[in-house]
Amino acid sequence: MPLDKQITLDDAVARLSDGMTIGIGGWATRRKPMALVRAIVRSDLCDLTIVSYGGPDVGMLAAAGKLRKLIFGFVSLDHFPLDPHFREARQSGALEVLELDEGMLHWGLRAAAMRMPFLPTRAGLATGIATQGFRTVTSPYDDGEEFIAMPALKLDAALLHVHRADRRGNTLILSPDPFFDDLMARAAADVIVSTEQLVATEALDLPAMARFHPFERSAVAAVVEAPFGAHPTAATPDYGIDMAHLKTYADAGTADGWAAYRTKFVDIDPDAYLAAVGGASHVRALSAAIY
Repeated sequence: MPLDKQITLDDAVARLSDGMTIGIGGWATRRKPMALVRAIVRSDLCDLTIVSYGGPDVGMLAAAGKLRKLIFGFVSLDHFPLDPHFREARQSGALEVLELDEGMLHWGLRAAAMRMPFLPTRAGLATGIATQGFRTVTSPYDDGEEFIAMPALKLDAALLHVHRADRRGNTLILSPDPFFDDLMARAAADVIVSTEQLVATEALDLPAMARFHPFERSAVAAVVEAPFGAHPTAATPDYGIDMAHLKTYADAGTADGWAAYRTKFVDIDPDAYLAAVGGASHVRALSAAIY
């Protein structure tokens, strides 16, 4: 693997292929790799299986007809609970779904990250999820307890967004929660990271910042510099959620609405996108949400 892993958005999409299983990091409206997602929407890729704690990443890919299957714990815009594009795809049967308990999704990613075929869990027992082809295992100890054997969720690729990275694939996540990006990185055969800022290695201040260094440099195959690349989701502390833009996105729930939204905000280059959403100063001024 080369020491200089920097590539362009177009290069990143070229690493992907039809039919792949792709994990998308972040959580609902926080630190989603939206520049990479928009680049996929602009591409010819199709027939994708997406694994996500979903937000507008899932909705956009569904609206663009890129999805064959979705494996997810939820899809939410947080303050706008239902993503209209995901809802339309789900209700119309346009994509196959495997809706999991959030803990089961976590455990599936962790199993893959640990190179284990499965991990035992109580999550999902005595629910309808348990009837969807999952097998059970019995504890070999005296308790004899039965568990769901959550299979590993192996990923062909993972798309993650971080705050800082160098060309070698060292990364920093500065927000309060790294979510499950570390597991996705270790569960994937190919990891593409977009970053708010590409910096020199010494600027990362490792190992002093080690607690913000979520996964090994060796896991990262490619780095894309994408300032404001999580917008309209948050990349706190660099910027918060763009609630006004998320409302614009949520209001574009019809076919005509999506077509207009896509023309204005997706089928353009990153510089034009930033201008269309109000410019760098506007995005930097977005305050962090309080939960």
